[in-house]
Amino acid sequence: MTDHLRLGVNIDHVATVRNARGSGYPDPVRAALVAAEAGADGITAHLREDRRHITDADIAHLSEALTIPLNLEMAATEEMLGIALRHRPHAACIVPERREERTTEGGLDAAGQHDHLGPMVAALSAANIRVSLFVEPDPRQIEAAVRLCAPVVELHTGRYCELDEEARAGELRRIADAAALAAKNGIEVHAGHGLTFDNVGPIAAIPQVRELNIGHFLIGEAMFVGLGEAVRRMRAEMDAARG
Repeated sequence: MTDHLRLGVNIDHVATVRNARGSGYPDPVRAALVAAEAGADGITAHLREDRRHITDADIAHLSEALTIPLNLEMAATEEMLGIALRHRPHAACIVPERREERTTEGGLDAAGQHDHLGPMVAALSAANIRVSLFVEPDPRQIEAAVRLCAPVVELHTGRYCELDEEARAGELRRIADAAALAAKNGIEVHAGHGLTFDNVGPIAAIPQVRELNIGHFLIGEAMFVGLGEAVRRMRAEMDAARG
């Protein structure tokens, strides 16, 4: 196993609360700094086409304020590519995006969009931005990531989180197999979507997984215990599962 399983904290929904009133509060940058102090290894922010939560100004402010890596989640569009190249975050995770969805629903079809994604992966990589593809734990998608020369895949854990305990074992095996296949091909493995204190353990225990990205649950839990405490407990759950 790796020595340290990284925790990336997604602060999108701090911006969701702020935007509900059209004010400057709560500030996603302040949330990012609190998360960093509590043990987050990186911060994730998804700049959506419709700017429903994170804004362009947030990305600029995060880029200036953070001393830990910023992971920009982005759709595979020319607009988002231009923004990424302008701000040069540590990493860019390419995700599928549909205006009508509440949150990212499923992984990117890297296999079916090879010709579209290839130039974007190349342009981001040339700018020293670490490219990640958010994909389903499917061998076809891992093989596509290999062909695209993507250094990282983030495995979608949403289905695992939604299944009942009896059915979850099969999905966990699928994630573990995908992680092993990716690592065998020299791709770093991340995972995320829907993870909570109660279900993070088995994902954190997969030896090839190097980073978990968790957002909505931590921001929700922060309403009751504070963001710092929520991050510290998630960090503890991950470390315990890693052994």
